[in-house]
Amino acid sequence: MKNYIIPTTSAEHLGKRLLRKRGGLEIAFPDLYKSGKRYFPNGEVYTKISEVNKLRNKRVIVLHSGMPKPNEGLIELELILQILKDNQIKPGVFFTYFPYGMQDKVFEKGETNVAENLIKKLVNYYKVKKIYIIDAHFEGRNWVKKYPIVNVSAVPILIEKAKRDFAKNILFLSPDIGGKRRTGISGMRKKRIDSNRVEFLSLPKNLKGEVVGIVDDLLETGGTLLKAFQQCKKNGAKKIVALVTHGVLPSGITRIKKRYSKLYLTNTIKQKGSNIDITDLILETISES
Repeated sequence: MKNYIIPTTSAEHLGKRLLRKRGGLEIAFPDLYKSGKRYFPNGEVYTKISEVNKLRNKRVIVLHSGMPKPNEGLIELELILQILKDNQIKPGVFFTYFPYGMQDKVFEKGETNVAENLIKKLVNYYKVKKIYIIDAHFEGRNWVKKYPIVNVSAVPILIEKAKRDFAKNILFLSPDIGGKRRTGISGMRKKRIDSNRVEFLSLPKNLKGEVVGIVDDLLETGGTLLKAFQQCKKNGAKKIVALVTHGVLPSGITRIKKRYSKLYLTNTIKQKGSNIDITDLILETISES
């Protein structure tokens, strides 16, 4: 059975790379509007899959990145899933970056678990059979076990690359408790108090003369990584590099590149600072599942 990948606009850069590699995949790019874009003149999202008849009785996976336009991206994703549902096709969804993933629990009354709500809608309404997510921010949460979620980690790829560059003489640390939950890598103690506040505590050990690699799932403003950098410097680290799966904001990427000796960043989100390709990881995951 052929595997068909439908890339959304935000994952088009990965779809084009996969097209060159193939790996037993067929890539079905959604159609463009007559203007050559995927938008109507008024800015609303236009979605059409002219090859939808070819997808019946095939394994179909929608490839989506939740950035750089999380809200428009979700609309496009839902439109694609509705087209598939209308044609009795039950797909999988592969999130290279899951949007709203940090809103993964109710911190205060009046909030909601947005991440779980999105997952629930995909499974219950759109009949998505399996959801692949690269380094989900909510990995390890108890509610995740209720859904057909496969967490795919890019951390081993990042670590392998950093070890290659530093002759394996590198100490890897997580910047917070959540990072340890997701990766198993120990390190600093930063605890999120609520949706807006975090408590950042000091490092548990002396780092004098060490080459340190800070491993984190995402980079937005760069605040967490900058504080981690300061703590490592304070504790004597000789050199500090950052290993990040998701580069969410260009401004944050720029801030970190100015301070850290090197930033290893995957292309789960299309960003100029990305230097680690994850299309092989996508191919391996799809072929093994």
